[in-house]
Amino acid sequence: MLHLLDKPLAAAKPSRRSFLKLSAGAAGGLLIGLNMPYGSGAAKAAEGTAEFAQPFVHIRPDNKVVVISKHLDKGQGAATGLATLVADELDADRAQVEVEFAPSNPEVYKNLLFGLQGTGGSTAIANSFLQYREAGAAAKAMLVAAAAKQWEVDPASVTVEKGMVKHGSGKQATFGELAGAAALQDVPEKPKLKSPDEWVYIGKSFPRVDTKMKTVGAPSTYGMDVQHENMLVAVLARPPKFGSVPKTFDASEAKKVKGVIDVISVPSGVAVLAESTWPAIKARDLVEVEWDESAAETRSSSEMLADLKSMTGEPGLEAHVHGDAEAGLANAAKIVEADYTFPFLAHAPMEPLDATILFDGKSATVWTGSQLQTIDHNVTAGVLGLSPENVKIETLWAGGSFGRRAQPDSHPVAEAAHLAKAWADAGNAPRPIKVVWTREDDIKGGYYRPMVAHKVRVGLDADGNPLGWHHRVASKSILIGSPFEQFLVKEGVDETTAEGVTDMTYTVPGIRVEVHNAKTAVPVLWWRSVGHTHTAYVMETMIDRLAREAGKDPVDYRMALLKDDPRKLGVLKLAAEKAGWGDPLPQGRYRGVAVQKSFNTYVAEVAEISFREDGTVKVEKVTCAADCGIPVNPDNIRAQVEGAVGYGLGAILRNEITLTDGEVDQANFDTYLPIRISDMPQVEVHIVPSTEAPTGIGEPGTPPVGPAVANAIAAAKGEWVSELPLSKHGLA
Repeated sequence: MLHLLDKPLAAAKPSRRSFLKLSAGAAGGLLIGLNMPYGSGAAKAAEGTAEFAQPFVHIRPDNKVVVISKHLDKGQGAATGLATLVADELDADRAQVEVEFAPSNPEVYKNLLFGLQGTGGSTAIANSFLQYREAGAAAKAMLVAAAAKQWEVDPASVTVEKGMVKHGSGKQATFGELAGAAALQDVPEKPKLKSPDEWVYIGKSFPRVDTKMKTVGAPSTYGMDVQHENMLVAVLARPPKFGSVPKTFDASEAKKVKGVIDVISVPSGVAVLAESTWPAIKARDLVEVEWDESAAETRSSSEMLADLKSMTGEPGLEAHVHGDAEAGLANAAKIVEADYTFPFLAHAPMEPLDATILFDGKSATVWTGSQLQTIDHNVTAGVLGLSPENVKIETLWAGGSFGRRAQPDSHPVAEAAHLAKAWADAGNAPRPIKVVWTREDDIKGGYYRPMVAHKVRVGLDADGNPLGWHHRVASKSILIGSPFEQFLVKEGVDETTAEGVTDMTYTVPGIRVEVHNAKTAVPVLWWRSVGHTHTAYVMETMIDRLAREAGKDPVDYRMALLKDDPRKLGVLKLAAEKAGWGDPLPQGRYRGVAVQKSFNTYVAEVAEISFREDGTVKVEKVTCAADCGIPVNPDNIRAQVEGAVGYGLGAILRNEITLTDGEVDQANFDTYLPIRISDMPQVEVHIVPSTEAPTGIGEPGTPPVGPAVANAIAAAKGEWVSELPLSKHGLA
């Protein structure tokens, strides 16, 4: 997932203006269009329409409450979370609540942690908690004011419950009946919010708003479903080696395929435009392209990994220093060393990438599962030479992302814009163009979790306590070369490369963390939990190694080192207790534990494993404890942790992207192997009650599962797996 800031909201404020300037400069101008700041009296736009329309809440005459979601919902439940907040403060009946996605406008709908309109870093609820509650409370106050005026009663005597506005005299009205009058009321500057003991939905339950729509297969739910009259479908021949560009192509055979309209070269490849998807795919395979590979990556995975491992043997850029790690190592009674390697990983969402565009020469509309609306908007405007106010982004539901749709370069939308421009420049009449990525296009097309190498040396005192921790990480940076570099890369250090190490809270007197930035044309991107995908594995298996060297129980050892981190200690204790840590296990069963803070959320997991007759690992059960602050929607929290466990488990079992002479070996789920239902363990999720501000939950369940399983394997076999996936060692 997109990861910008893993800090409290207050710490993010200095970056907002700089990012707004950045996104403008990178793509041709800051969006200014619709401007309805909260509390501006914007509801009066609905005057005469019998409809109440605030930026975040619309109430329609048919009594529907429409929550306007500024965040993309790609399966993580953000839309339901935002609906929960509004419905509770509004005292709506949950059956009347629906969700629509907001138009692209960062002045109104920006992520308060990013400064642009976008979703990622598990920030949807964290940055919206007060904002959407206030929107619901304001709407409620305006409904009450309207009713009081109509009934000529004191507003204090008017109540709202389950979507009905009532008075003790027996008078009552639905939201829909009052919507037009409510729109004429003043917007309260500081609407009164409920206290936690008054919450009806928050912390309890609220059904997912997308369940019915997805169950019945509603049309145009996803970008891949988009159909427009006279629409063309485009499929691209992309370079087999990253960094290549088209030199020449021969489309004579491709143009013979029935339904093919044209073949066009764009910066990212050669596009076949056809009347439908199948002829476009069929013809694409007939296009003969000569690629300029002068700047291409031509190494195989083994060579790239060897280079990374070599880097970890040399001093790197200083990422974090605390105390004197070298002195701790020099004075140690024992030194524990380990090397780790991690492969490239694809995101592989169920819905591959797609974007549909209509450009008439003066304006453009894009339909897609937009995760970074501001960037998609500005890139479209820049490619087409339009003013931002002449571009619209219609955000659709997305069938998964895991970081894949949060592209700093907005390449799928850029492709669509380049095609639309080329089509228009050729003098053609405007037609909608849908760019479709096949599964093979996406898995071979890059933007992977980076390949990474770690080297760790830890010095222990005579009692087995760490004195010095020296840690090197080598990886291609996700942020260097992107629009985010100027304010999230400091002195060459990408904070996402070693997150989870640089902010460790284990008590270690001396810590030194260094990073190396590898160079490759293989494009990389944040992947569900970003740097924590590999750093948690290294940190938590190293802690288990140290516990063994100290002759101590892994949970007890962690607890002793976490005395200054009560929330991490809390989830560790809860997971261990619920898993029955220390209780005898059935023969052939083994346990491992791991705990990690990511995106300001604390998660501990205990994995219980067995071994099949063929020696492969079967993860029987994962017991999780999560502290994500106020649990806005417990059902969704459990679902997200369950899904995160499955996603992370699939990655450590068999997932890897490999290259041979620069070309990706995997293409679909027959070669990039997904988790099977037979691999999925029982997952038990325990949520820590909290009054802290809500934090993220979409990603934090993923990092601990890998090391928890690895530690269980080590409990059985006495050795830790330090090269993933497990299938390399006959364990999956």
